[in-house]
Amino acid sequence: MSGHSKWATIKHKKGKADKARGKTFAKLSRQLEVAVREGGGPDPASNASLRTVVLKAKSAQMTNDAIDRAIKRGAGVQTGSAYESITYEGYAPGGVALLVDALTDNRNRTASDVRLAFSKSGGSMAEPGAVGWQFSRRGVVLVGKNKTEDDVMMVSLDHGAEDIVDDGEHWRVLCDPHTLFDLKASLEQAGMTVVSAESTMVSSMSVAVTDIADAKAILKIMDDLEENDDVQDVYSNFDISDEIAAQLEAE
Repeated sequence: MSGHSKWATIKHKKGKADKARGKTFAKLSRQLEVAVREGGGPDPASNASLRTVVLKAKSAQMTNDAIDRAIKRGAGVQTGSAYESITYEGYAPGGVALLVDALTDNRNRTASDVRLAFSKSGGSMAEPGAVGWQFSRRGVVLVGKNKTEDDVMMVSLDHGAEDIVDDGEHWRVLCDPHTLFDLKASLEQAGMTVVSAESTMVSSMSVAVTDIADAKAILKIMDDLEENDDVQDVYSNFDISDEIAAQLEAE
């Protein structure tokens, strides 16, 4: 299981997902605005970046009205703050790599906040490129296990899938991000339950975490980063063992 998905699972079971829900829509609004400005306009049909964020917003149950308002702000129809995209890189305890995507209207504030989130839990910021080289953008589709792996594979391979992984409760299908929407639609048409579909950053290598103190510190850094309004996404390459994950969920 990928570091981020395992972290999300632990967070959900510990009840943190609902607490963070209020911040989710504000962050998605920023992403929609920037996708319009930087991705090529307010029409999702011709703006792939916007189409991806719209899907993400709908998956989070953001209302159509809220999505439309954010798109209009991005297009300049309604007033709003001007945000710029920044990516930060760093290390958590145990040599775990983290990639942090932010949208901000104040670089100094965001850099200071991100640095603090790392340092207070034993992590450190890294120079640009230090960890980014191992991450690449992939499409990731989580499919419910109402169908077998062979069933998922037959449909997926015909629509651009590159790999299928057993993620415990789901099948995780990796694909080129440009084929993400076609793959999702094909899986649904075949009667499969698509839990989520997103364009995300996936690491080419993973770091095993076998020390519970390191695991707690890694998750604390990710939680603190996610709590920051400027931080949009946090990606990591850690792989916490099932035994330690169970201990964390039980606490």
